[in-house]
Amino acid sequence: MPHRFDFLVLGGGVAGLSFALEAAQHGTVAVLTKRERGEGNTAYAQGGIAGVLAPTDTFDAHIEDTLVAGAGLCHRDAVEVTVREGPERLRQLVALGAEFDRRVGGEFDLTREGGHSARRVIHAGDITGREVQRAMLAACDEHPNITFFQNTAAIDLMLDRKPHSPSASRCVGVYALLEDGAIERFLSKVTVLATGGAGKVYLYTSNPDVATGDGVAMAYRAGARVANMEFYQFHPTCLFHPEAKSFLISEALRGEGGKLRLKDGQAFMERYHPMRDLAPRDVVARAIDAELKRTGNDCVYLDMTHLGRAYVTERFPNIYATCKAFNIDMAVQPIPVVPAAHYQCGGVVTDLHGRTNVPGLYAIGEVSSTGLHGANRLASNSLLEGLVFGHRAVKVAAEEIASLTHSREEPPAWDSGSAVDSDERVVVAHNWDEIRRLMWNYVGIVRTDKRLMRARRRLELLREEIRDYYWRFKVTRDVIELRNIAEVAHLIVDCASRRKESRGLHYTLDYPHTDEHQGTRDTVLSREL
Repeated sequence: MPHRFDFLVLGGGVAGLSFALEAAQHGTVAVLTKRERGEGNTAYAQGGIAGVLAPTDTFDAHIEDTLVAGAGLCHRDAVEVTVREGPERLRQLVALGAEFDRRVGGEFDLTREGGHSARRVIHAGDITGREVQRAMLAACDEHPNITFFQNTAAIDLMLDRKPHSPSASRCVGVYALLEDGAIERFLSKVTVLATGGAGKVYLYTSNPDVATGDGVAMAYRAGARVANMEFYQFHPTCLFHPEAKSFLISEALRGEGGKLRLKDGQAFMERYHPMRDLAPRDVVARAIDAELKRTGNDCVYLDMTHLGRAYVTERFPNIYATCKAFNIDMAVQPIPVVPAAHYQCGGVVTDLHGRTNVPGLYAIGEVSSTGLHGANRLASNSLLEGLVFGHRAVKVAAEEIASLTHSREEPPAWDSGSAVDSDERVVVAHNWDEIRRLMWNYVGIVRTDKRLMRARRRLELLREEIRDYYWRFKVTRDVIELRNIAEVAHLIVDCASRRKESRGLHYTLDYPHTDEHQGTRDTVLSREL
């Protein structure tokens, strides 16, 4: 028998938990997480959450900073909604029990990050995401209407297709792979994608292993519109060490006075942007990439030594401890850093309430394309977006399920057909590695038409191999993730090939300038069903 719930949430990060906590007031909620709950991008967010909380700050300033970073592609209505509703969502988070750093007088200790014109980033040391998730999970545990299903990987969305009107097909849940290998149906009146990003599409990423683009891939296969996948944000500073697995060095270090330097100690950001080390992330990432190519060095260095041991150990205890574990004492040594894939600025197209073009399907958080980020996300706007749109989606989703007047035909159980256990798992490992390497080399920080063409050709062959493997052998989590990163890689290349200009995070040597007449439109893709 299938599992039945009013609301089905895929993903347990800030967006999914925000939705689940409020939706539980209107019905039963299932939260599916691919690994243990809490394992996702939210838990690894270090810097903080942007919000207008200081009396000297203004909504207009935060809106303008976001629009400038977005390089002409932000949707102003999405920016205004997020910025103006943000402070209330932050107060709600504090009411749930989240504890943020405060000054002696009790006011929030606000920091500043790249692209911001004021100190407006609320934080919990350098483990903000972990603290936010702790508080939200604790609140979920107190609600009887919320049920977690851990180690449960969604395979595909289930659609109630109407033979004479495919556009009226409604999402009614998902097929999901359980930890014991069984594949079960999770039926729902509303399905919410909160699956995060797709950093594992690239060889080097700050993201955890779960970030394989599952939500975007499933939504696209189900006919949802996807937009602006060419804008993948590369965080400028990840720890460069052979034994460190993509550990992020927060932008807050530069916000507090950190300086980027070459191996010989020379500062270089003044050659690239008037804001120097506080320039937007796309500028800093390209600057580092250019310096590495120019000098032939493996990394650049982030220098905090002038700030003193007492300050760096108190302000950045987690980063300090992690670097120290790799024999790097950031109080007296510059930190070796390189860029890495960090944040997906495009995604599944939604309205201002998280609704997609597929009835019954919502998308919130990093998986979505609300119009907030445009061509480049402003630092610390991501957790903010998850909070705001998780809240906004609940009201219309609750109204939607209340208006459903008839039951839909129950989708059939999963049929494995003649699929057998695989004896060729080397195919999965090889294809996984090849996709990530070709994306890093051909569709990375700097692109060309020739590189994109090469990537497209290789991906066509790889996707054919993966499709054959998917249908011949029984489904495993590795195969699900491989299939999804191949789909997302294809979408990134397709979007990048269509944008004949450089804008924000998409920089191509063939079209190095922005095209104000042709370029200020979203790149939208949809799959005909």
